Amino acid sequence: MTDKFEQRLTLLQSAPLKSQLAHIVRGIEKEGLRATPGGDLAQTPHPKGLGSALTHNSITTDYSEALLEFITPALESPEAAVNCLQDTHAYTYNHLGDELIWPASMPCILHGEDSIPIANYGSSNIGTLKHVYRIGLAYRYGKMMQAIAGVHYNFSLPKDFWPLYRSALGCTQNDQDFQTEQYFALIRNFHRYSWLVLYLFGASPALCASFMEGQEHHLDNLDEHTLYAAEATSLRMGDLGYQNDAQQGISVCYNSLERYVEGLGKAIHTPHPAYQSLGIKVDGKYRQLNANILQIENEYYSDIRPKRVTPSCQKPLHILAQQGVEYIEVRNLDINPFLPVGIDEQQIRFMDSFLLFCLLEDSPSCEEEQTGVNIQNKSRVVNQGRSKDLQLFEAIDKTRSLHDWGTDLLDKISRVAEQLDQAHGKQQDGLYQQAVTAQRAKLSDSSLTPSAQVMAALKGGRSFAELSLELAHKHKTFFATHPLADSAFDKLTEQSKQSLQKQRELEASDTESFDAFLARYNAL
Repeated sequence: MTDKFEQRLTLLQSAPLKSQLAHIVRGIEKEGLRATPGGDLAQTPHPKGLGSALTHNSITTDYSEALLEFITPALESPEAAVNCLQDTHAYTYNHLGDELIWPASMPCILHGEDSIPIANYGSSNIGTLKHVYRIGLAYRYGKMMQAIAGVHYNFSLPKDFWPLYRSALGCTQNDQDFQTEQYFALIRNFHRYSWLVLYLFGASPALCASFMEGQEHHLDNLDEHTLYAAEATSLRMGDLGYQNDAQQGISVCYNSLERYVEGLGKAIHTPHPAYQSLGIKVDGKYRQLNANILQIENEYYSDIRPKRVTPSCQKPLHILAQQGVEYIEVRNLDINPFLPVGIDEQQIRFMDSFLLFCLLEDSPSCEEEQTGVNIQNKSRVVNQGRSKDLQLFEAIDKTRSLHDWGTDLLDKISRVAEQLDQAHGKQQDGLYQQAVTAQRAKLSDSSLTPSAQVMAALKGGRSFAELSLELAHKHKTFFATHPLADSAFDKLTEQSKQSLQKQRELEASDTESFDAFLARYNAL
């Protein structure tokens, strides 16, 4: 009997559906710390020449004032996405003076929590909300792990794909419910198979010792300034990353939109005793937005999120519940420190193929036992992914080697890539399949993985900070020798000016106190 994957792959060969595959879009959010020439975290404010971090469409900040975030629009071409990131990086370097953009996911040299400035978004109510939220994160989790950077990958199939696909499957749901259900199926499979992405693209097997100063850890000393795990792939995605004990009791289910909203909504509206003891506003200063398990939904860390574009001052979970899933956000990608913008076209094409495979593959509901298996597989690959003959749980009671299971997955992903190549025609010339083939080599030879390349570079006698600093200077030279076109420079300059004006207008238009604004926001 032909399985569901085969059936669905065959459906994509029809002309109407195949044509839609050429219009898959992705938007990329790439973070990067500003660092001094010596490799310390920059203490300077967000450069004014980059506009307002609150309202700029392309250049903003994440947790810290020093943590830049570069945002592309939703683009159909992998080349366009990389070129857009190159433009924003090059433009930014025009305003950084002697500062550098740190090229790695794990932070530069830190001097304790006090050296990590919280991002400032001005005096408007919405800007203050973003700032207080980050103060809350500092009280709840500490600042150190908030200095970790990554790449977020936003992926969606074109709007016209969904009714065609629904009809081909013979489904009678309305288009919104069908699209939402299918995206949740993709998400469940992503949780099952994301270990493969961590193995292939993880690039954080080592870190600066300053990150763990005074804390217990399981890492080894490469030298007095560098900690590492010999066979790790992505320490950023392990216990050192955005993980928190207080979130362990949150029950978020991805079997349906209703259950997802219910689980996350409960956490957003349930007080947590430890956070209640912190206080919300103490001596006239806010410590957090509220004392609930989650201040807002973004506080819940997940490797992948169902998303929808949300109007300002609205809660994303409410809009998602009303209008369904519009796209998904992948959050487990490390920055590749050897690449000028941390990601390249080949990785983008693989991610498209992998995520489309996750949509087509059969996706049974994921209950507690399967969730535990997924977490255990992720942990094994994060910490021991390059271990020879590493065994993973293919099922609750069945193990299989990473190599063999990964090979079978790549066989299927390659067939999806073939469909993407055919959809794009001669303009792609087999580039999607080439992207998958490149990953096969990594399965056969772990020394080709980014994590192994980082370790090989460190064994030359350099510390993590020294290697990262060397790469940061190399990337700065790259952008200096690949200057922006005048039209791109003028466009980003105008965006910066407009963002500053928009921030001023927001600040002037507020008609209520922040206390009243926050009370109204928390009541939503």
